[in-house]
Formats: sequence, structure tokens, C-alpha cells
Amino acid sequence: MKPRLLIYIPTRNSSNTIISVLKRIPKNFMSYIDKILIVDNCSIDDTIKKIREYKNTSKLGKRIAIIKNKKDRGYGGSQKVGYRYGIDNKYDYVVMLHSDGQYPPEYIPPLYKKIQTINGDLVFGSRIAGEPFKGKMSVVRYGGNRVLTLLENIALGTKLSEFHSGFRIFNVRSLKAIPFERCTNNYYFDSQIMFLHVRNKRKIGEIVIPTNYGKESQSPSWIELISYSLNILKEILLYILRFSPYS
Repeated sequence: MKPRLLIYIPTRNSSNTIISVLKRIPKNFMSYIDKILIVDNCSIDDTIKKIREYKNTSKLGKRIAIIKNKKDRGYGGSQKVGYRYGIDNKYDYVVMLHSDGQYPPEYIPPLYKKIQTINGDLVFGSRIAGEPFKGKMSVVRYGGNRVLTLLENIALGTKLSEFHSGFRIFNVRSLKAIPFERCTNNYYFDSQIMFLHVRNKRKIGEIVIPTNYGKESQSPSWIELISYSLNILKEILLYILRFSPYS
């Protein structure tokens, strides 16, 4: 029987990009996709209006489901909604695709192929393994990513090219087995769930993807980046000490 695949898209004030992202999902891959779940985290623009219009007029309409958070759940909190939906509705795989166009929908097929090929639990698209500067990643962001990833690899005993990509596919069997709902609602949820996969000896893979830091990219602010980095350092220390409040 064909595996059931859910595409999960977190949105927040993405009215200028969400429709483009949906249209870029490869048409020849649609037969593999059972549902596209869009979880909107309290947008104050017309993101929801545009999604509903697209749902009513597009051939994809029947495959699109919309959840609008009643309160701000944060980046990590919205992921919990998406993954819980995947578990409760008995999907086999869940892809997380950002709504701002920073990650390429065209690379969903190789992401999906990779996790099946290695019988993996988590596969991510690595910008660092490619040519990030061509995609306008700043030197500061690149350097910060490399330093944090180096420290994470040393602490966890891994050899991953990065820990901070938001383009991922999860095997739902793995999500069911790890306590991801205890993780933060903040941006560093992405690292915490990676740590959980490593701690629980789950199989992680990666593919190379292009980088795209366009004007619409919804990356964390500088204040959020500093907070994010400090929290990652805290998580590394907790991991080394064999203590984690979410595992």
C-alpha cells in the first residue's frame, strides 16, 4: 500500500508568498500527496483569505486543510499542531515546508525519496552542504550556523552538515515515539527535535538544497537570533550533562 504523505506548511503573515509556494509543489508529485495542511499562527494580514480563495479555485482545493491557531503558539508550537495532526490522522510521513519561499518545494520529491531509501526517521534539506552564499545567506548567518553545528556535532557525536534547516520530512513512527510536545514553542524547537532523534538513536539523513534568502524570507530578527543561539548553547550543555527537561 502506498505511504500516506502530509505536507505541513506553517504560516504567519505570508500573504505575499504562500500561493507561490503552493503552486511550486511539483505537479507530477501530487499523486503522492494525501493532504496539504496549512497551520496559520495568528496572521494579521490576508494570508487566510488568500489561502481560502486558492482552495476554492484550485484543483488542489480538496487536498488543502486549514487550521488557524486561536492564540500565538510560536514557531515550535505550530509544529506541534502539524505533527499531532499527522499522528492522529495516521499519516506515514510529514514534510515541513515554510510558507515564505525560503525552502524549495521542488525538492520535496528527493526529500521523500531519501527517507524511504534509507528507511529513515528524519531527513532535512541542507543549505550549508550546497552553495549558501549564492542564495544570499549572510556571512554572519553562515558563520553562526557553522559554529553552532560544530558544537552540536561534537556534543552529540554526529556528523551532520547543519542542525538548523527548516525543510524536513519526518517518519510519523518516529514522531509517535519521541516526546516532541514537551519541546519549546520557540525557534529552537528545530534543534530540540533533532537532539531527541539523536538521543533516541533515530536514523537521520540529509540532501543538498539551494538557499534562498529573498526579501520575503521570514527569518528570526537579530534579537531572536541571539536568543536562539544562547538557547542552543544551553541545550548543548544540558545534553552533555545528560539532562533534558523535554525527554
